[in-house]
Amino acid sequence: MTERRRRTAVAALLAVVAGLTGCGGERPVSPLPVQPPAPVAAGTTTPPGSPAGTPSTSRTPPGPSTVAPPTRRPAPAAPPPTTGRGTRTPSPTPACHGPIRYDIVLAETELELIRSLCFAAGAVLRIQGIGPGLVTVDREDLVARHYEAGVVDIRFVRTGTVAVTIPKDGREHTITVVVV
Repeated sequence: MTERRRRTAVAALLAVVAGLTGCGGERPVSPLPVQPPAPVAAGTTTPPGSPAGTPSTSRTPPGPSTVAPPTRRPAPAAPPPTTGRGTRTPSPTPACHGPIRYDIVLAETELELIRSLCFAAGAVLRIQGIGPGLVTVDREDLVARHYEAGVVDIRFVRTGTVAVTIPKDGREHTITVVVV
């Protein structure tokens, strides 16, 4: 093997080892929780592969366990209730939704209850059960709209405030959407 091939092979091997050991610049991950070992009488150990209830006698002194105790993580906080059907992702601010798709089914939603919404840029407001051209926005430069089969998708592409007007039951309902 030539010196150049050997160096290339060594460099490739080091890259693989760095990737396996997490030295490649990746974010560290937390270990998975494990169950603690079954209790056994002092002075005895359970050999690998044998059931936990059948200890065998051994002359090895009891030492620290090699199994890490399970980690306790606090339960995640419940998300605040929403009107409509929102798919949640981490929010950029506590009061705003992230870049989610927020569904409003007109047959099931009372529009008077939705006065304003806050989303991150990239979010989509999906209005289901409406005809073409009925939903209007006051800032066309901040949104991209699409209509198909009774569904209007309004994607918020830039930050700002958009007034979305939806007609229902002979009345126009305006939802103020703040995009951060």
